[in-house]
Amino acid sequence: MIGMDKPVYPMASGPAVPAPLETDRARLLAALRATREVDLLVIGGGATGLGVALDARLRGLSVVLLESHDFAGGTSSRATKLVHGGVRYLAQGNIALVREALHERRALLRNAPHLAQPLAFVVPGYRAWEVPFYGAGLKLYDCLAGSASLGPTQWLGRARALECLPGARAEGLRGGVRYWDGQFDDARLALALARTAAAQGALLVNYCGVEGLLHEGGRLCGARWRDTLGQGGAAIRARCVINATGVWVDGVRRMDGLGQGREAQPMVVPSQGAHLVVDRAFMPGDQALLVPRTRDGRVLFAVPWMGRLILGTTDTPRSDLAREPLPFEQEVEFILSEAGKVLARPPRREDVRSQWAGLRPLVRPAWDEQGDTQAISREHTVLVSPGGLVTVTGGKWTTYRAMAEDVLDRCVQATLFDRLPACRTADFPLIGAPPPADAAAPRLAAAPGPALYGTEAPFLAGLPGADAMLGLGLSEAMVRFAVRYEYARTIEDVLARRHRMLFLDAALAAQAAGRVADILAEETGAAQDARAFRTLARRYGG
Repeated sequence: MIGMDKPVYPMASGPAVPAPLETDRARLLAALRATREVDLLVIGGGATGLGVALDARLRGLSVVLLESHDFAGGTSSRATKLVHGGVRYLAQGNIALVREALHERRALLRNAPHLAQPLAFVVPGYRAWEVPFYGAGLKLYDCLAGSASLGPTQWLGRARALECLPGARAEGLRGGVRYWDGQFDDARLALALARTAAAQGALLVNYCGVEGLLHEGGRLCGARWRDTLGQGGAAIRARCVINATGVWVDGVRRMDGLGQGREAQPMVVPSQGAHLVVDRAFMPGDQALLVPRTRDGRVLFAVPWMGRLILGTTDTPRSDLAREPLPFEQEVEFILSEAGKVLARPPRREDVRSQWAGLRPLVRPAWDEQGDTQAISREHTVLVSPGGLVTVTGGKWTTYRAMAEDVLDRCVQATLFDRLPACRTADFPLIGAPPPADAAAPRLAAAPGPALYGTEAPFLAGLPGADAMLGLGLSEAMVRFAVRYEYARTIEDVLARRHRMLFLDAALAAQAAGRVADILAEETGAAQDARAFRTLARRYGG
């Protein structure tokens, strides 16, 4: 196996458990240089690529995954934090996608109960037809979930709807409909996937970009990589190369140089989803609010998460592929305006603690030159080029596991591999997942804390700074844990993805940056530029 050995030692109480696997960068790069050939090379460390790496390793393949920036540094850390079947996809008539997502929702909640949990949503009705109409549709949602249902849909009277949604506008409210979906910490779930794959023997390296593909006899046989932090590069051979770079897949496809016809055309139409974060005082309950249809046909969520309230999302076409996209001015105005229609206290621009946007990799229909991104399919696509490059894009976070399974099935169909063992990821707990009997899920509506580390939480107590808090539940020990065991290399890695402070309160993240920089320098020996992070935090703060 490619990964490093897993030590085991006793905890203060209870049975011995595996210690966290160290992610020392020098050792990771040395292992990468020593790896001349693997079965599977995955390019891209977002949800899909990480899912493929874990699935492939569990099937016995040797696996290397390379990510040019940080794991989940793009779209996979900028979701609406929902594990869901997709109510709006149901309205579009995409029954197959909704059914698949609802069943994948159950697997995700089961395999990572410390990072994902059920969440009740309430659809408020301000017009006479809304409660029966939406209630009927959500009953169909229940039927599609079948045995994977998280709870029954219920019609609510006016008083009960206000009880479930404190902070909702009472004027004109006729009642509501409550249904169940899930929520999660997207970036930490991605890290759990990466670390679980590594624990199973895969080699994963962030800040290591692919700068070219290798061909032999007209077939793809590997790639050239380079450490983007300045420690050189090399080449690696692979029986199969997976392009799982999300909205950036077309750049890797151009490296292939062997695509022809439709395969050579751009696959992705980027769409931007924007989100605003405000204080929980605007809606202090633990249940989420959903407006199924805003004035332009989009969906509005108000989701309690990590001690704050997320408002979103938009669906705006975007022509560029910005690494750090931010909401457009009209998106901010749209979200604030629509939220003001359903909240008793309309949020204003000065109430926004943080704002962010993510680029969705929507697959371009062959006949589509331009158009409404809301109408483009959210289903994923797997494409095998004549040279053998396997590209996967589209889809959604909730279905990452099924997408990975589909990728490997297509690899077999394309004879890139002979028969493979059956997929094992449907019921495979991720790093930190407590046993089902002990899975007292952390309330993701509450401020972040050690519970998000699951069974690894006790290890934090043994690190320096366990009681030194930097704000919003972040301790100095968590920063050290992020460097030693979670691949963190920069201030942004820590404050945006290992902890979510940048997404929750940009000003507070800017304040914490100095101390985080000091700890990173102690742990890595490399100086950190807190000023650059504070510039980024000002952008998130609007």
